[in-house]
Amino acid sequence: MKKFYVIILLAVSLLPAAAQVSVEAEIDSIQIFIGQQAHVTLRATMPEGATAEFPVFKASELVTPGIEVLSSKEEGVKGKDNGIVERTVVYTLTSFDDTLYYLPPFNVKVDGKVYKSKSLALKVLPVEVDTMHVEKFFGAKDVQDNPFLWSEWRPLVWMFVIMLLLAAIGTYLYVRLRSGKPIITAIKVVKRLLPHQKAMKEIEQIKADRMVTSENQKEYYTKLTETLRKYIEERYGFSAMEMTSAEIIERLTRESDQTMLDELRQLFSTADLVKFAKYSTLINENDANLVSAIDFINRTKLENLPQEETVKPQLSAEDERNLKTRKVLKTVIAVIAVACVALLGYIIYGVCQLLI
Repeated sequence: MKKFYVIILLAVSLLPAAAQVSVEAEIDSIQIFIGQQAHVTLRATMPEGATAEFPVFKASELVTPGIEVLSSKEEGVKGKDNGIVERTVVYTLTSFDDTLYYLPPFNVKVDGKVYKSKSLALKVLPVEVDTMHVEKFFGAKDVQDNPFLWSEWRPLVWMFVIMLLLAAIGTYLYVRLRSGKPIITAIKVVKRLLPHQKAMKEIEQIKADRMVTSENQKEYYTKLTETLRKYIEERYGFSAMEMTSAEIIERLTRESDQTMLDELRQLFSTADLVKFAKYSTLINENDANLVSAIDFINRTKLENLPQEETVKPQLSAEDERNLKTRKVLKTVIAVIAVACVALLGYIIYGVCQLLI
């Protein structure tokens, strides 16, 4: 007897929970024409936290022979009183056969237990056709052209005008660029004589002109000392052409040996006397000074210097302005060309979209 009472108590305790679960189905229209759609709303009422599994249909799957499921949409979960929630799924149905259909109950599984809805009915009606008056029927209509709307074409027309203007400006700039004389700025590499080679070449010219034996001693010593000054300036890197003989000797004292400087000092001293004091020298004295100059050059020459020199052209201010102008014109022409191509592509795309 005790076991019997326990079973009765368990059954009574489970009744409220079972009573809380219900499945309802309703259809929005009990009759439709062939090809029309009807919507079946399936609701499951259950305790909060319960799990419900609704029927799942694929597209064009049959609920019953003749009734297709087009789609299904879950409308979510809505809370109610006393911890009860309501979950709703809407099924869209259609049919292409005119008859009265019986829709079997929909099964919903709640927490593993199956609950059934009530059965439904759907009547599909045929579309009446008046075959006695065929004049009421019309054939298929021809393809209708879309109306021309200026508001749709206006942006493309303005873009085309802008593209033409840009193309005209770009053409004008290109013609101007081609008509201008190009500025050649090629860098040349030329061979140059080393300082001692230049000096020896000028001394050879002094010999060829027989200045050593000439009566014009002032011209001889002027040419000889000028040759030495140029050599010293290029060899040692100071402005010997603008310095006195004493200043040159004092500057060279730091870099040359005394014996060599004594001979050079004697040469410059003799030259100054000849040029400024009308001093007359003997031929052998002239020869000795020439030998001293050659000896100084040979002792101090540097032969490992590069004999090629890179010469960059010196552009005038006008040429530099023209060069900058040509660079600006090339940049502007390139930008205009890119803009014209982009506008043309967009215009073609827009026309195709309007004509489709």
